[in-house]
Amino acid sequence: MPARIYKPARNAMTSGQAKTKEWVLDFVSNESKDIDPLMGWTSSSDTQAQVRMRFPTREAAVAYAEKHGIDAVVTEPQERKQTLRPGGYGDNFATNRRQVWTH
Repeated sequence: MPARIYKPARNAMTSGQAKTKEWVLDFVSNESKDIDPLMGWTSSSDTQAQVRMRFPTREAAVAYAEKHGIDAVVTEPQERKQTLRPGGYGDNFATNRRQVWTH
């Protein structure tokens, strides 16, 4: 049963970093999904595709996969650069500003 190990990216709709610190092991589905003719829901008889396990480190996820005989592919994350200004948001309201703050 193939699987992939990766570190999830942050949600594009937020600036937060929640749920991006841990590594995830997802099982890849071997079967195609079927569409229910009555309700229109997609379903599959492959229950392994529903499993998502989280690990604190990459090594822990790889060790789990090796211990249980899971053929896993590791995808390294692309780190984003920090976009912090030296003064930050609080610098807008500092008392020692050199220029007048206007709208």
